[in-house]
Amino acid sequence: MISGPDCQVSVMTSSPGSDKSHIAATRRMARHYAMQALYQWHMAGSSLNAIEAEFRTDNDMSKVDVDYFHELLHGVPEQLSGLEEQFQPFLVDRSLEELDAITRALLRMATYELKNRIDVPYKVVINEAVSLAKKFGAEDSHKFINGVLDKTAEVLRALEVNAERGKR
Repeated sequence: MISGPDCQVSVMTSSPGSDKSHIAATRRMARHYAMQALYQWHMAGSSLNAIEAEFRTDNDMSKVDVDYFHELLHGVPEQLSGLEEQFQPFLVDRSLEELDAITRALLRMATYELKNRIDVPYKVVINEAVSLAKKFGAEDSHKFINGVLDKTAEVLRALEVNAERGKR
């Protein structure tokens, strides 16, 4: 794969479908570890570099998009207040401080993707966050996260959301 800041060119050695599924699987694992690392950062206040080094040492990263993991782990804290401002209006009857650390990490990470990774469809971002919430979050937190991210996507990805809903 050849990549630069504005482009990515893949050299195809297999069928296009399998390449997309490989990218999806490695990104899914990147999100999995990034959510855990962001949780650790929030709870322990350790340095991001130390957390990243720990994750790279303690986990099999051969099936992880490590660049995506790095981007999420460092990008979310860099843009923290702006990200929280995006989803905070949709928390309905809760304040940011009332959210558990898993929910907070997932909302921050998914909002980062909605805002900065327009190459990833908004539905994928939401589905991945909901999936992680089902695995790691409190009971029914996935429903809350789905609702908040759906409203956040309507703002950050208005053209994409409206185009998708217009297809129905």
